[in-house]
Amino acid sequence: MALDKQGIAKRIAKEVKDGYYVNLGIGIPTLVANYVREDIDVEFQSENGVLGMGPFPFEGEEDADIINAGKQTITTLPGASFFDSALSFSMIRGQHVQLTILGAMEVSENGDIANWKIPGKMVKGMGGAMDLVASADNIIVAMMHTNRAGASKLLKQCSLPLTGVACVKKIVTNLAVLEVTSKGFNLLERAPGVNVEEIKAATEGNLIITGEIPEMNI
Repeated sequence: MALDKQGIAKRIAKEVKDGYYVNLGIGIPTLVANYVREDIDVEFQSENGVLGMGPFPFEGEEDADIINAGKQTITTLPGASFFDSALSFSMIRGQHVQLTILGAMEVSENGDIANWKIPGKMVKGMGGAMDLVASADNIIVAMMHTNRAGASKLLKQCSLPLTGVACVKKIVTNLAVLEVTSKGFNLLERAPGVNVEEIKAATEGNLIITGEIPEMNI
């Protein structure tokens, strides 16, 4: 059975290590903070000027003045701090963030990412994504494997305007965990109940399959 958005976030949360500073992009990545292990210390950063984000608030406990970059209400942990965009992007451009988790509309087999614009649709701009992909050494993408029409989003070459070139290291989708290599998408894990043939059919880019592929442990 393919994962839902929460399942993708749970699997990505396993990539978060003790002591990490982590930036969470808009969409599925914002859910990751809900599933990080309680026995490790992690600082979540949002480019609108927050360090120390916690899980989403329960209904009725929201504070409209405390939001993430996607304008969603959030909680903050003890010791959290707030600051201006200049300091926030100094953290990002200065490579003080150990892990960046982004959503994407397309990823190519060499690690290009397109996640900011669909031609013909009104957008406000690329936002912080351009700084994140240019500065981060460890980028994990959270995305659905195919679009609503069933077409692959893991491509030989992106068709949408690029956000960054050859920057994605790992992808977690509703079907699989894949590592970006010089030869294409290396299949590491498959979602529970999903077989390798389903993943092959949903992947346009070159898919590397070595040995028996284990199921994700979520």
